[in-house]
Amino acid sequence: MGTIVARQRNNGAKSYMARIILKRDNKIIHRESKTFTEHKAAVRWMKQREVDLAKPGALLSPTSTLTLADAIDRYVREVTHDIGKTKAQVLRSIGRMKIAKIQCDQIGSAEIVDMCRTLSKTMAPQTVGNYLSHLSAVFAIANPAWGIPLDATAMKAAQTVLKRLGLTSKSLSRDRRPSLAEIRLIVDWFRSRSERVPHCVPMAEIVMFAIFSTRRQEEITRIRWDDLDGDRILVRDMKHPGQKIGNHQWVDLPAEARAIIDRMPRKDARIFPYSTDAISAAFTRVCHMLGIEDLRFHDLRHEGVSRLFEMGLNIPHVAAVSGHRSWQSLKRYTHMRQSGDKWAGWS
Repeated sequence: MGTIVARQRNNGAKSYMARIILKRDNKIIHRESKTFTEHKAAVRWMKQREVDLAKPGALLSPTSTLTLADAIDRYVREVTHDIGKTKAQVLRSIGRMKIAKIQCDQIGSAEIVDMCRTLSKTMAPQTVGNYLSHLSAVFAIANPAWGIPLDATAMKAAQTVLKRLGLTSKSLSRDRRPSLAEIRLIVDWFRSRSERVPHCVPMAEIVMFAIFSTRRQEEITRIRWDDLDGDRILVRDMKHPGQKIGNHQWVDLPAEARAIIDRMPRKDARIFPYSTDAISAAFTRVCHMLGIEDLRFHDLRHEGVSRLFEMGLNIPHVAAVSGHRSWQSLKRYTHMRQSGDKWAGWS
């Protein structure tokens, strides 16, 4: 019923994972595991759990009948530091899938792979990989935090298999940069609209601020007036692989970006008090109207970071503006198309 698997940690030390699997009518009815630094401790725990699980009613614990949907709901509800809008939306989508109706202790790598096969019918491998990454966060904490029997090792095994099958992959890096002519068309259109509708979202300023500040769309909408400190600005909840919510970081603010801020009206605590949905929709709609193909708002950040390299700034200086923490993250921006500042003299 129980097995112990020895593993080698990154520091060279050994660990021992005790795993218990109970089957009934050839179906898994219970699965749990725990890792120890000593083999004797793993053996003791496994034997004690076997005794406990053999008692009448032991398998009728409150967590034994919970489904994946229940685990996802609890994760979204309680893990406040790691949930962004996109991640929550992805997890809710998974919560409506077939796998979400399965009891947690019956979900193995095969069920996870089957879910991803279904996703791959309508999604690219990069998107499927994102879905799996968000779901793996639920598997990582469900058992140790709440006693919900989701098997983290099954998730790791599924990730390995899916990568080899080509059903998941990392996101493709984009190198699309707007031309001066394209930005002039976009800005002129938005300025014309502002003259006709004075109270609309100041998209011309937001577009140029995105380029010169290198800020992401969501970061722009969170900047407050009291986040300004001379030529620096506090970026709230900056994107980070391990942490987003609460990841506040001070970055340098180029003079051009500061000039745009200085002419914004102080009518709200935020400098750009608008929704990301409104900004994204307006930008996409105008690009379509003007016949500008395959340009996304996030490409403005790419343009801004690449511009800094073309101006001759070194990696630490660029990172101080963009907020990147490693050379690995910045290297894709170094395919320079010219030297100097192509935006010099921009009105």
